Amino acid sequence: MTAVPPVITVVHAPGCHFCEDAERVLTELADQVPLDVRLVPSTSVAGRRLVEAHRPAMFPLVLVDGAFFSSGRLPHRRLRKVLASRAGVPAAAVG
Repeated sequence: MTAVPPVITVVHAPGCHFCEDAERVLTELADQVPLDVRLVPSTSVAGRRLVEAHRPAMFPLVLVDGAFFSSGRLPHRRLRKVLASRAGVPAAAVG
Protein backbone atom coordinates (compact mmCIF):
# COMPACT_ATOMS: atom_id res chain seq x y z
CA MET A 1 0.00 0.00 0.00
CA THR A 2 1.35 3.42 -0.96
CA ALA A 3 1.22 6.23 1.59
CA VAL A 4 -0.91 9.20 0.63
CA PRO A 5 1.27 12.29 0.24
CA PRO A 6 0.43 15.21 2.51
CA VAL A 7 -1.64 17.98 0.94
CA ILE A 8 0.04 21.36 1.34
CA THR A 9 -2.34 24.22 0.57
CA VAL A 10 -0.80 27.64 0.00
CA VAL A 11 -3.16 30.60 -0.09
CA HIS A 12 -1.15 33.32 -1.80
CA ALA A 13 -1.58 37.00 -2.57
CA PRO A 14 -0.34 38.98 -5.57
CA GLY A 15 3.10 40.55 -5.13
CA CYS A 16 3.80 38.64 -1.91
CA HIS A 17 7.50 37.79 -1.62
CA PHE A 18 6.86 35.37 1.27
CA CYS A 19 4.40 33.57 -1.04
CA GLU A 20 7.01 33.30 -3.80
CA ASP A 21 9.54 31.95 -1.29
CA ALA A 22 7.06 29.35 0.02
CA GLU A 23 6.26 28.17 -3.52
CA ARG A 24 10.00 27.84 -4.29
CA VAL A 25 10.68 25.86 -1.10
CA LEU A 26 7.71 23.57 -1.68
CA THR A 27 8.78 22.93 -5.28
CA GLU A 28 12.24 21.92 -4.01
CA LEU A 29 10.75 19.70 -1.29
CA ALA A 30 8.41 18.03 -3.78
CA ASP A 31 11.52 16.86 -5.65
CA GLN A 32 12.64 15.06 -2.47
CA VAL A 33 9.44 13.76 -0.89
CA PRO A 34 5.94 13.10 -2.23
CA LEU A 35 3.77 16.20 -1.74
CA ASP A 36 0.47 17.36 -3.14
CA VAL A 37 0.94 21.14 -3.31
CA ARG A 38 -2.16 23.20 -4.03
CA LEU A 39 -1.82 26.90 -4.77
CA VAL A 40 -4.95 28.92 -4.05
CA PRO A 41 -5.19 32.62 -4.92
CA SER A 42 -6.40 34.68 -1.95
CA THR A 43 -8.84 36.44 -4.27
CA SER A 44 -10.58 33.22 -5.35
CA VAL A 45 -13.75 31.94 -3.68
CA ALA A 46 -11.81 29.07 -2.08
CA GLY A 47 -9.03 31.44 -1.00
CA ARG A 48 -11.47 33.88 0.62
CA ARG A 49 -13.13 31.00 2.49
CA LEU A 50 -9.80 29.74 3.81
CA VAL A 51 -8.75 33.25 4.87
CA GLU A 52 -12.07 33.73 6.65
CA ALA A 53 -11.75 30.38 8.42
CA HIS A 54 -8.10 30.73 9.50
CA ARG A 55 -7.64 34.52 9.78
CA PRO A 56 -3.93 34.61 8.87
CA ALA A 57 -1.95 37.65 10.03
CA MET A 58 0.04 37.58 6.78
CA PHE A 59 0.32 35.68 3.51
CA PRO A 60 0.91 32.99 2.58
CA LEU A 61 -1.51 30.97 4.62
CA VAL A 62 -0.16 27.41 4.66
CA LEU A 63 -2.25 24.38 5.60
CA VAL A 64 -1.00 20.80 5.96
CA ASP A 65 -3.78 18.30 5.31
CA GLY A 66 -6.34 21.06 5.90
CA ALA A 67 -4.95 22.12 9.28
CA PHE A 68 -3.35 25.52 9.89
CA PHE A 69 0.44 25.30 9.70
CA SER A 70 1.67 28.88 9.30
CA SER A 71 1.12 32.37 7.96
CA GLY A 72 3.79 34.72 6.74
CA ARG A 73 7.31 33.45 6.14
CA LEU A 74 7.23 29.65 5.77
CA PRO A 75 9.10 27.98 8.65
CA HIS A 76 11.18 25.64 6.46
CA ARG A 77 12.78 23.58 9.23
CA ARG A 78 9.52 22.99 11.06
CA LEU A 79 7.83 21.93 7.81
CA ARG A 80 10.65 19.49 7.07
CA LYS A 81 10.25 17.99 10.56
CA VAL A 82 6.49 17.58 10.07
CA LEU A 83 6.97 15.96 6.67
CA ALA A 84 9.72 13.68 8.01
CA SER A 85 7.57 12.52 10.92
CA ARG A 86 4.71 11.75 8.52
CA ALA A 87 7.06 9.75 6.31
CA GLY A 88 8.66 8.01 9.30
CA VAL A 89 12.16 9.16 8.37
CA PRO A 90 14.73 11.34 10.17
CA ALA A 91 14.27 15.08 9.58
CA ALA A 92 17.72 15.22 7.96
CA ALA A 93 16.37 12.95 5.21
CA VAL A 94 13.92 15.69 4.14
CA GLY A 95 15.81 18.59 2.64
